Amino acid sequence: MPDEEAKFPAGSDTEIESLPEFDAAAAHATLAGFRVQSVDLTTRTPVLLRTDTAGAVFLGCAMEPDAAAKVRADGALVFPPVPHLPFDPYRGTLYSPAELFEGLAAGYERTPDALSYAWFQRTKADGDIFSSMLRSIHDDAISDALDELLVGARVVGVMGGHAMGRGTAEYEGAAVLGRTLARAGFTVATGGGPGAMEAANLGAYAAPFDDAMLGSALELLAQEPSFRPSVSAWARAAFEVRTKWPRGGTSVGIPTWFYGHEPPNAFAGAIAKYFANATREDGLLARSNAGVVFLPGAAGTVQEIFDNATPNYYESRGGPTPMVLVDRAHWTERLPTWPLLEALAEDRPMAGRIALVDSVSEAPEALARMSR
Repeated sequence: MPDEEAKFPAGSDTEIESLPEFDAAAAHATLAGFRVQSVDLTTRTPVLLRTDTAGAVFLGCAMEPDAAAKVRADGALVFPPVPHLPFDPYRGTLYSPAELFEGLAAGYERTPDALSYAWFQRTKADGDIFSSMLRSIHDDAISDALDELLVGARVVGVMGGHAMGRGTAEYEGAAVLGRTLARAGFTVATGGGPGAMEAANLGAYAAPFDDAMLGSALELLAQEPSFRPSVSAWARAAFEVRTKWPRGGTSVGIPTWFYGHEPPNAFAGAIAKYFANATREDGLLARSNAGVVFLPGAAGTVQEIFDNATPNYYESRGGPTPMVLVDRAHWTERLPTWPLLEALAEDRPMAGRIALVDSVSEAPEALARMSR
């Protein structure tokens, strides 16, 4: 299974998220003002003993007892690691596909992703303030890492249903869309799950390769068209593609354990997985600063359309961003969302930032037109 790191810039100047960053900061003999996130410092006891740590904050950093005592005596705030959790609430970076699917060879149910969902199912309604605090800390850490990753990026969100099967024309169209957007210099962001979301992330992954690669990858994936009945088989097919064509293009997936029965897809270079679905959905749309393409979907996609339309209507995030709805029949007949969206936009600046197109191939041009 490949274990490539996402090719994105590092975090802010005051956050330490790796041993090399820690060593560089500690070389100045003080860590005052620094926040050290989930770094194993058990091999850095001599450094901690001689370094001023007053005013520092250590979030989930393993330390030897004498180092931890000295750091606390300095006046630093120390939030120790939480044992027996399948996730790290203090993590400083987003997930990689390899990290969430570690242990897939033994079955998906053994992976950190599945174990985290099982923990969430046990604790989400137990009324335990400690569990809810851990979820909140985790999700806030994920948001912080996501913001760091997307600094300066032109992000286009691609929304669509999880039911879109591999091997269909619709799936291929969504993949071509993701590839086109990535090749145009956009960062593709999706809900990070199966179906249309996976297809768009796959397209972005395929962007550096020739066009034949995507066709071959689609054929390989079509052998396991859905994550039902076997998430394991579905995910292994994706990792087979990644192994055959390593070092693909990067994109972002933003899934949730709230819908834990839907696994994350393996083609997003960085995965911002949340416990709180509302935080995840609002964050995905808010970060899609270059527009959103809405592929055919059901209730979830309809909700996302109006979650995006509301700040565009009120201009609460600044000027309205482009919204492209794909498949005229779907959005005017089956789920007549477009007429309401059009009525809301009438006589408002967002009127020039919404478009309805017949096919996914028209979406990039519509985005470009509205951006101009």
